[in-house]
Amino acid sequence: MIGSGSVGFSARCSSVLCVLCLGLLAALCSQGASAADCPGHPDAIGTARTLVVDPREHPRIGTMQYPETLPLRDHEVVLTFDDGPLPRNSNQVLQILADQCVKATFFTIGQQARANPEGVRKLAAAGHTIGSHTQDHPLTMDHVPVEKARQEIDDGIASVSAALSDPTALAPFFRIPGLLRAEGVEEYLASRGIQVWSADFLADDWHHISSSRVYDLAIKRLEEKGKGILLLHDIQARTVAALPRILHEMKVRGYHIVHVVPATLQQPATPTEPPQWQLHPPSEGVPIAHWPKIPNFVLAEAKAFAAPVLPNFDAPDGSLYLSAEPFNRARRLAQDVPLPREAPWPRQTELPVQNAAITLPVPEERLFEVPSDARAAFESLPPRRAEIAAGPEVEGQSRQASTETSRSERAIPTAAGKHGRGTKTRVTRGAHQTTRLAHAGRAASKHQAHTGKPARRPVRVASLKKR
Repeated sequence: MIGSGSVGFSARCSSVLCVLCLGLLAALCSQGASAADCPGHPDAIGTARTLVVDPREHPRIGTMQYPETLPLRDHEVVLTFDDGPLPRNSNQVLQILADQCVKATFFTIGQQARANPEGVRKLAAAGHTIGSHTQDHPLTMDHVPVEKARQEIDDGIASVSAALSDPTALAPFFRIPGLLRAEGVEEYLASRGIQVWSADFLADDWHHISSSRVYDLAIKRLEEKGKGILLLHDIQARTVAALPRILHEMKVRGYHIVHVVPATLQQPATPTEPPQWQLHPPSEGVPIAHWPKIPNFVLAEAKAFAAPVLPNFDAPDGSLYLSAEPFNRARRLAQDVPLPREAPWPRQTELPVQNAAITLPVPEERLFEVPSDARAAFESLPPRRAEIAAGPEVEGQSRQASTETSRSERAIPTAAGKHGRGTKTRVTRGAHQTTRLAHAGRAASKHQAHTGKPARRPVRVASLKKR
């Protein structure tokens, strides 16, 4: 309890046998509680078992906001009520819970406790768990200064404690108004050993909806979760109307009510395992894929090799070390550097140079002389071949003359003469020279064909050009 201080004590067993024994004992107690008859109400759902938790070990619960929730079994429900007490509706909620022999957890507002301290004492007398819910229920806890949030928390705890006949009856449980969490608020509550409660599912009973809608949402969301913390409001008339139907349907569907209390020196926490604090812990029968863990190699006793130095890579003459000379090999072994394995590809080999001085003989001059019979064959060529053999100079002159003659013979239109008719110009002087050049080339070819010797002066090209 907050008044006496919540101790961070959790019953731990040193052996698996001890854990099994405690678990069996808790199961027997739960069965006894669930089998107990509710006087005058044989159809009551009752309270199946009491769960003792240590707020310091699990400071935040409720999967709507946190990764952990209460360690509930399948089809177990924890009922919680906020914002009371308000006599008109809260007293009716207390009566419904009493008729069903159900224990719940109430998060009381400080101002409500001051205005109705008798309602707070009724909660304690009925055996319900009482937590705090700030002094004025501000919906700004997620962005107000931390100092102001602390004041709201401290004042609310003080007001509820003052309303109780035994201040130690106040549990170190707290719910942030509107579930508007803030890191600074959570850290402050954890420093005081107070457990922050969120929820696992809601019934939206603070909205302007019908009691039937509250019932539908509560059962639907409970079926989706399978278990968890249900958040309701004991100050709402629609909640009062929907609560009997909700409890009846829970019993029909096989759900059980769990009562949660804080651990003390006299009552240690219920033994649990970490997976139980998850809403749906992984099952051993369902395979789960995980990334392979990186093995943790122990290298503390491994012998470290010496770091290589520059002489390992350089030969004595300064060249790059490539060969496996005995001297270099011995030097590397002396420095405790492992030798590389033999390369699979062929190593560089030096070519033999003993025959490098042998040279080929210089070709003799007679190899380039033309035989006399080959010269006679050239002299007895036909006229066309003789013309070609006469040399490119005469042949080129002949071709040039023929080309210029064909061009000069083209008709060139001129302006009309005296008689008004178009005429063609005569061949110009350059055309006559071209014609003479062509005749001279042919004459030289004929002369060479008859005599077998080229003319000494076959064509007077220079004299023709001067004319």
